[in-house]
Amino acid sequence: MLYRFIDLFAGIGGIRLAFEEYGECVFSCEWDMKAQETYEANFGEKPIGDIRQVNEKEIPDHEILLAGFPCQPFSIAGVSKKNSLGRKHGFLDETQGTLFFDIARIIKEKQPQAFLLENVKNLKSHDKGNTFKVIKKVLEEELGYTVYDQVINAKGLVPQSRERIYIVGFKKPIQFEFPEIPKEGPPLISILDDEVDEQFTLSDKLWDYLQGYKEKHSKKGNGFGFGLPDLNSYSRTLSARYYKDGSEILISQGEEKNPRRLTPRECARLQGFPETFKIVVSRTAAWKQFGNSVAVPVVRLIAEKMVQALERDKTIEDIAEEGRLEYVTK
Repeated sequence: MLYRFIDLFAGIGGIRLAFEEYGECVFSCEWDMKAQETYEANFGEKPIGDIRQVNEKEIPDHEILLAGFPCQPFSIAGVSKKNSLGRKHGFLDETQGTLFFDIARIIKEKQPQAFLLENVKNLKSHDKGNTFKVIKKVLEEELGYTVYDQVINAKGLVPQSRERIYIVGFKKPIQFEFPEIPKEGPPLISILDDEVDEQFTLSDKLWDYLQGYKEKHSKKGNGFGFGLPDLNSYSRTLSARYYKDGSEILISQGEEKNPRRLTPRECARLQGFPETFKIVVSRTAAWKQFGNSVAVPVVRLIAEKMVQALERDKTIEDIAEEGRLEYVTK
């Protein structure tokens, strides 16, 4: 069976890429204009801009909802007032004004069979654990979904340490297990180009500054500073800040030469994007986009497990239906 899915807070479409073999995207949403450019170049459609302006009733029907949503605190300002008035408060009150609220209202209206939400691993500890607690409560108690969550490090599939939390939900009480991720992944050297333009090499001024900055902080016992990873191992997490100075992942070019930044294409590979993925924006915008995106191979494995769980449930349903029909016709 092919599944219709929607792609919320889509970025450049990393989550969509992982789900395309299982169905068709019927709606996408992303507010960043540069990300929209990249998305349109690769998928042939420009995502809707602001999800807050979208009426949930107008979103096409779909079986799976996908969202890599921003981490925001839930204000409790309106909650105590509701309590004093003796009224029960629900997610409409607790999450109003956050982008998670938009996910919740869409799930409530469209009732997809399943969803996948992706976020930074700190979501679990954000606001002393309150943020995650509210999210789980809304998804399970108020929307009635069976929910699973796991923090997964992508380093067994791509050459970077990248921990993210994945939240999977099903409308029915379906059994689900997250995929096993290999312990050892490809080395960093496997995604590097042999020859790279000089523009990616750090200037003497920037390299001197980064070395001085690292030395100053290491004397204080801090771990701040540039990352010069072993090319036969994996790198730190590629972040959206990479465009600023690239210091979190620098590539050694030997003793005689300053290290260099990753190229946008190497960043794409670091996240597991295919070589065919088009990079149509400036390198600064591309660095930011890939830093904001997902490790595609991780999401692909989760997608496979989700679809298997849905198919298994459908098979059980079909067998049960056959049994009922047989009983009726006897």
